[in-house]
Amino acid sequence: MTRRLCISRFVAAASLLLVSLCPAILRAADKPSTDTDSTVEIISRPKRPDAKQQDVPRSDIRVDSNLVLIPVTVTDPLNRFVTGLDRENFRVFEDKSEQKVTHFASEDAPLSVGVVFDISGSMGSKLEKSRQAVTQFFKTANPEDEFFLVEFNDRPQLAVDFTTRLEEIQNRLTFTQSRGRTALLDAVYMAMHNMKKAKNPRKALLIISDGGDNSSRYTESEVKGRVREADVQIYAIGIFEPVANRGRTPEEMAGPSLLSEISEQTGGRSFQVDNLNELPDVAAKIGVELRNQYILGYTPTNLEPDGKYRKVQVKLVQPRGLPPLRASWRLGYYAPTQ
Repeated sequence: MTRRLCISRFVAAASLLLVSLCPAILRAADKPSTDTDSTVEIISRPKRPDAKQQDVPRSDIRVDSNLVLIPVTVTDPLNRFVTGLDRENFRVFEDKSEQKVTHFASEDAPLSVGVVFDISGSMGSKLEKSRQAVTQFFKTANPEDEFFLVEFNDRPQLAVDFTTRLEEIQNRLTFTQSRGRTALLDAVYMAMHNMKKAKNPRKALLIISDGGDNSSRYTESEVKGRVREADVQIYAIGIFEPVANRGRTPEEMAGPSLLSEISEQTGGRSFQVDNLNELPDVAAKIGVELRNQYILGYTPTNLEPDGKYRKVQVKLVQPRGLPPLRASWRLGYYAPTQ
């Protein structure tokens, strides 16, 4: 069994039993880059040849049903992803109590991704670049990933259900036309519901929209509550015109903060774009970020099945001689109720 398959099976088995957490708030770079410099091997000392094999449990090992998995993203001051860190470089706290990291992995694992695509009337001139953004995002995929597409205007629609055939989604987007209002919250809710059918333990949404909500049945608080309970990492690209360019409705003015709040509590990010030419690069950067994460696992010292929200914090043990590094992770999770 290859090392990737071993890790994928471990994560997949764990996710059926466990609460899985995602990385949290990370500020966007001034201008995304998709060249090879966006990922750096920042640890220069040689690793033991068997280091990762020892850190990652074999797929036939029984996994404790209380194990919590935390994907973590680490970046340097230039917002480049940092690889090559060891388990000893991470400390994990739950409700301010330090936890023992018992499992560690730093290789890519398959993803289940939902693309939430705005086709409201105001997207007309932005559709072509938005389609290109999806194409660039797909270029970071691996063969084991699966995707679905939710389109939305007045109401959301599951346009393409889970598939590994990316051309199905791209073909659908080719003939998409913009019209109607914006039911963003309903679209996110539908995507979260559809994610229950995902085969892979790592789950993410990519939202591409140009404004706030003005047509949803679900409220902002309902959707935020649903997002907080789920183990889905959300990334959003908001295409926002400068305020001086035209009169903006209250919903459009609230758009940036809405996307930011939805994404940040899941450990994802929200990017604000006012230059359409930047859209593909931003989408590609999101794809690269999802491929450069560490997986930390621990069994909580608090095993009370009280269903309460547990706050999680990850601290980095700074390697000597390196610039300050920054970690991101999900803010917390709900304990099981039984």
